[in-house]
Amino acid sequence: MKISCLILLLTIVSPLVQAQNAKDIIIKADEKMRGSSSYIEMKMTIIRPSWKREMTMKAWEKGLDYSLILITEPARDRGISYLKIKKEMWNWQPSIDRVVKMPPSMMTQSWMGSDFTNDDFIRQSSVVNDYTHKLLGSETVEKRDCHIIELVPNENSSVVWGKVVLWIDKKEYLQMKAKFHDEDNQLVNTMLGKNVKNIGGRLLPSVMEIIPADEPGNKTVVEYISAEFNKKIADEVFSIQYMKRAK
Repeated sequence: MKISCLILLLTIVSPLVQAQNAKDIIIKADEKMRGSSSYIEMKMTIIRPSWKREMTMKAWEKGLDYSLILITEPARDRGISYLKIKKEMWNWQPSIDRVVKMPPSMMTQSWMGSDFTNDDFIRQSSVVNDYTHKLLGSETVEKRDCHIIELVPNENSSVVWGKVVLWIDKKEYLQMKAKFHDEDNQLVNTMLGKNVKNIGGRLLPSVMEIIPADEPGNKTVVEYISAEFNKKIADEVFSIQYMKRAK
C-alpha cells in the first residue's frame, strides 16, 4: 500500500518538477541574453538567392517591458526606429515624418524585409511569461550539450508561434538553436546560434542565423558588433520623443 502511494505521488509530482526545471532554464537563458538592461550594436544581413542586403542598428532594452531599435545604415533607412513600452509598440518613419502605432496583428509580419517577424525583434511576447515549458531531452549543438525545451503558448497569451522548441546549452545557458512552428505545428523558421565568444563581459553566440523552412536559399544573419549589459539607461530613451531624435 505504501509503495503504491509513493508511486502515485511520484507520478503527480514528477511532471511539476520537470516543468519548474524547464522554466528555470528558460529564465536563466533569457537573462543571459538580456541582463537587467542592455545596449547592443549589430549588423543584419538579409540573404536571398539573387541579392543581399545589409543594415546596421542599435538596440536599447530594459527588463521585459522597454526596448528601442534604431536603424543606422544604409542611408535610405537611417533613423527608422521601433519603440516598445510594455504591450504597446510604435514605428518612426523619418522620411514621411510619421509615427505609426503598431497593432498586435502586425507582429506576424516581416521585420524590415528580413526572415524575423516583428515579434521576434521587438519582443512583444515573452518566452518566460507567455509559454508553458517542458523538458524534452538533450542533444549536442555546435559541440555543446544542450537541453531541448518545448514552449507551448499559455491559453490567454497573444503570441505569434503555435510552438517553439529551444536548445539551451547546459553549462552556459546559451540559446544555440530554436525551431518556430505555426498553429498547425508546421515548421516555419529555424534559428541557429554560432561563433560563441565573449560579448560585453558574457559568453554568447555572436551570430544568429534564421532560416525559413519553405524558402530555399533565404536566410537572415544577425551579428553582434558590441554589447553592454546591466548598464543604466535613462527612462527618457524609451519615449516617442527620444525615438524621433535618436542617433
